[in-house]
Amino acid sequence: MKTETSPTIERQSPSLEPESFSDALYHWMERAPWFAISGALHLVAFLILAAIPWSIFEQPEEQVVNVGLDHVPEPEILEPEEPVETIEPEPLTEVVPEVEIDQPVQSELFTEENSTTPEGDPTLDSVTPFDSVNPSAIVGIGPGGPPGSAGRFGTGAGGPGGKPGSTCVKLALDWLAQHQDADGSWDADGFMKHDPAGDRTDGPGYGNHDIGVTGLALLAFLGNGHTMTRGVHKEVVRRGIRWLTREQDRESGLFGEEIGHAFLYDHAIATLAMCETYYLDRSTMLKTKVQRAMNYISRARNPYGVWGYAVPPDGTNDTSVTGWMILAMKSADDAGLRVDREAFTAAIEWFDEMTDPGTGRVGYRETGSASSRVPGVNDQFPVEKGEALTSVALLCRFFLGQDPASEPAMGQHADLILGALPRWDPEGFGCDMYHWYYGTYAMFQMGGDHWRRWRKAMEPAVIDSQRKDGAARGSWDPVGPWGEPGGRVYSTATMTLCLEAYYRYDRILGGR
Repeated sequence: MKTETSPTIERQSPSLEPESFSDALYHWMERAPWFAISGALHLVAFLILAAIPWSIFEQPEEQVVNVGLDHVPEPEILEPEEPVETIEPEPLTEVVPEVEIDQPVQSELFTEENSTTPEGDPTLDSVTPFDSVNPSAIVGIGPGGPPGSAGRFGTGAGGPGGKPGSTCVKLALDWLAQHQDADGSWDADGFMKHDPAGDRTDGPGYGNHDIGVTGLALLAFLGNGHTMTRGVHKEVVRRGIRWLTREQDRESGLFGEEIGHAFLYDHAIATLAMCETYYLDRSTMLKTKVQRAMNYISRARNPYGVWGYAVPPDGTNDTSVTGWMILAMKSADDAGLRVDREAFTAAIEWFDEMTDPGTGRVGYRETGSASSRVPGVNDQFPVEKGEALTSVALLCRFFLGQDPASEPAMGQHADLILGALPRWDPEGFGCDMYHWYYGTYAMFQMGGDHWRRWRKAMEPAVIDSQRKDGAARGSWDPVGPWGEPGGRVYSTATMTLCLEAYYRYDRILGGR
């Protein structure tokens, strides 16, 4: 019997003999990548631990600071970029029939100590009220300015034939001074409270135009050489400027409030008065105020356009309000303030767009349209057939640096204006004092036959119509398309400015 034997499984036991050098090297090389990786990881971990700022985990030492009452650290005070004055309100005083001009009220803002009055103050009877001021030397169009520059205020008066209407100007400024309120403003609809009870002057304007008529009245005084520091009416100017500064919104820079349809007119006129005052007196106390007013004007302009009646702007452009804005901006520019210079180019483009190429007539919001009315302000009057807007455009073109020799439209403007010469015609609503104001200054800049013919019509129309009776003596009746909203203060200031055209501005381009 054969016995089966189970297969034996041979097991190999590891050799106890030491490996040879070659075998050991082989096994070590098999494991080398893992050693390298491990070493690199340890090195990275070491570097990370070394980079940690362990000091931040340390507990800070407790410090005890003893502050005595005799040593308190003062807080840091940031100085404003420009000095901003704080104007103390004047005490309320009883309204009297006339302002006491002979006893000026000292103001906290403008004091004699802070101002200098050169000898030889211009008086109302002076033939050359600006001789001692010489403002053209500062800004410059004409005498005293840099060669080739354009200046602002004239240094002489009268022009050919002397100074016409000097007596009328004196009477007008006296009337305005007597009808200024104690707070420095002119009351558009309540000015007659300064008249005797039995002789109240008529002609009230709209009550929401106090800002605008105050600005116009101040321009009339400034135009005759009276500023905050010189002239017999310097206290009248001080009070008026102080009132405007109090009526300005500190945040927006607006004079007054956004009331009514035409508040931008009021703001522009007030800004122009403030600019001219700052320019003539160089009062650092006014600089911030005037700059804020200019900033508001810049924000009110339509992007890539000019101005309308909406703030913020709604895209509607308007020739009439743009004219006042340009005059204010040029005054600020001449005085060295920051202005939106792109507006000058936009204004020229707008006037070009509104000019009828065939006739030269400038429109309101449509090319060549003759009406200068503002909807909602004087709808009761018929459409004007004058050239008020043409006069606006012509004067602005001069102040924007254009020359009739190279701009044929300016000659067309001037020829059209000669067809609408001033004529006192209150019954026919033909006394457009707004047109007379712009036309007088525009034609003075044209010079030559244009100025002679305009002046020949303007002087009798203005001088002969001034009131010579009672409490109204020295004023003008508020007739014409803008008489009702502006009132007697508006008409008196505007006609006074017409009579000051001979010396208020130099001829920009030397026209004769």
